[in-house]
Amino acid sequence: MKKILDHLFDHQPLEYSQAKEVLIDIGNGRYNPSQVTAFLTAFQMRSITVQELSGFREALLELSLKIDLSDFDAIDLCGTGGDRKNTFNISTLASFVVAGAGINVAKHGNYGVSSSCGSSNVLEHFGYKFSNIESTLKRQIDECGICFLHAPLFHPAMKYVAPIRRDLGIKTFFNMLGPMVNPSKPKKQIVGVYSMELARIYNYLFQQTNLSYYIIHSLDGYDEVSLTGDFKLISAKGEQILSPEYFKMDITKPQEIGGGNSVKEAANIFEAVLKNESTTARKNVVIANAALAIQCAKPDISIEDGIRMANQSIDSGNALNSFKKLIKG
Repeated sequence: MKKILDHLFDHQPLEYSQAKEVLIDIGNGRYNPSQVTAFLTAFQMRSITVQELSGFREALLELSLKIDLSDFDAIDLCGTGGDRKNTFNISTLASFVVAGAGINVAKHGNYGVSSSCGSSNVLEHFGYKFSNIESTLKRQIDECGICFLHAPLFHPAMKYVAPIRRDLGIKTFFNMLGPMVNPSKPKKQIVGVYSMELARIYNYLFQQTNLSYYIIHSLDGYDEVSLTGDFKLISAKGEQILSPEYFKMDITKPQEIGGGNSVKEAANIFEAVLKNESTTARKNVVIANAALAIQCAKPDISIEDGIRMANQSIDSGNALNSFKKLIKG
């Protein structure tokens, strides 16, 4: 590790093979916490390269527990986090809305690091039991339209990094990796990122795959469609800058989509949205993100129909039923 750190401190990037090797070594517990902390910190001081992120991604996938959900043709809705906006659990709620609209979802998620409540925190609060048993997850996606892949159960290598990330309490390059290392390797993915620089890296890497993908970045910094202003939408077809008017929705104020200061507060917001008892602002932002995911999964569907399907998923109670079934296991 000393050689790697000297290399980084000398402002030299890692090549793909170096990045992959060092993360595999971290995952195998070959370095002490101080060395890992120094390694993470080095990447806080400069931008990550495509080769580095690609190497880190391959290392985590190589070390991960394998699972095959290909029969379900599922989509993943996952943000990088790390935008320091502390919104409520928008992508997780949108996942249940998409499932309620009849589209299978394999949601990859984790505990919050730079926010008060991540997707794993809120589901655990409601009593959901995490599992990495393939038959269990297949049954859940078959019965509920959604399954949840709790990252620590599929990425055992992360056990050496998780305590350090938790103590640091800031985003690291592992935030960048989260949406890229869904162990089920879905062919459809909608990803929210916290910077335009990262959006371009994701687009470059996704272009090398056969994914159907949308990459989202709100220009005021959110890693999702926040409706607080314009956002960038990137896909294999190109890039667009869109506004809340694209969804025929009003601009939202940042305070209207806050996630509270505790898991309990976040859970109350979460439940209210699913029960169709939330504020219009909260419902709208979930609908907007769900509509894009529906369109990403079904490219022939217009955004207007995606919005209609997302609204119907909540209004009919289908999204809530999907959630209740999943929580029961």
